[in-house]
Amino acid sequence: MEQRVLGRTGRRVGVVGLGAWQLGADWGEVSEADALATLRAAVEAGTTFIDTADVYGDGRSEKIIGKLIKERPGLTVATKMGRRVQQTPDVYTLDNFRAWTDRSRENLGVDTLDLVQLHCPPSTVFDTDEVFDGLDTLVAEGRIAAYGVSVETVAEALTAIARPGVATVQIILNAFRLKPLEEVLPAAEKAGVGIIARVPLASGLLSGKYGPQTVFAENDHRNFNRQGAAFDVGETFSGVEYGVGLQAVDRLRGLVPEGMTLAQFALRWIIDQPGVSVVIPGARNPQQAQANAAAAQFPPLTAEAQDEVRNVYDDLIRPQVHHRW
Repeated sequence: MEQRVLGRTGRRVGVVGLGAWQLGADWGEVSEADALATLRAAVEAGTTFIDTADVYGDGRSEKIIGKLIKERPGLTVATKMGRRVQQTPDVYTLDNFRAWTDRSRENLGVDTLDLVQLHCPPSTVFDTDEVFDGLDTLVAEGRIAAYGVSVETVAEALTAIARPGVATVQIILNAFRLKPLEEVLPAAEKAGVGIIARVPLASGLLSGKYGPQTVFAENDHRNFNRQGAAFDVGETFSGVEYGVGLQAVDRLRGLVPEGMTLAQFALRWIIDQPGVSVVIPGARNPQQAQANAAAAQFPPLTAEAQDEVRNVYDDLIRPQVHHRW
């Protein structure tokens, strides 16, 4: 698999990573055995970067990944912190950072965390010098090797990129979320900040597997968070109304080259964007993990395909999401 430098971490990672939210919670039930099998399949297919968070299953995802990294040394594991408590700016303190990272270090079974990201905190946190001083202290203390941020908006991303210690920015980027292409990716590339592209398949919409009659489990965020009841609605289907997303998917199907799935097309589209370090699709089973990793083996999409992705976005998606995030 193609390797790219992960921003200011200096680490090289496979361009298709694995997002481990599904292995913790909010996507229906995944057994620990299935989660480990999925992780192993991803690594065997060339994945070297895994993204998780302390809030995914309240540590369950981290603990399962901890079992994997004992078997497979050399992987880069990024976790996130801050969403296990009420979201007010005053909780982003050095004492809390120490407690949160100590818990993640224990869950993952490591002395030093490879990369810790603030997990979509309130916007004012990005403007607070003390927050980033605290993160610098964690690096100095050896608790973490590097830090980054996970953001909801372009404005948050640009503020974070300007911080000299920020190694990476994680942002929603997919064929239904093109706004980061305008300023965020160029700014990150210029600054040497890595871009971690999350929600690459728009919560599965861009897999092409769902239709108007699809029913999602009660404990699946694609059921309970469609209106943003639990967290930012942009995390579910990228904030696109489900029916409109299905219309867009129908148009995109015709662009997929023979031998490629729609999901692989969607992932290849992200890989092709200048400035992207790694894309982190989720997977619930080994077959999905292997298919996702295989997207890196396809050649870049044609200019015509790139143009038509933008046309679909402009026609159907832009009015819903472009002004919001």
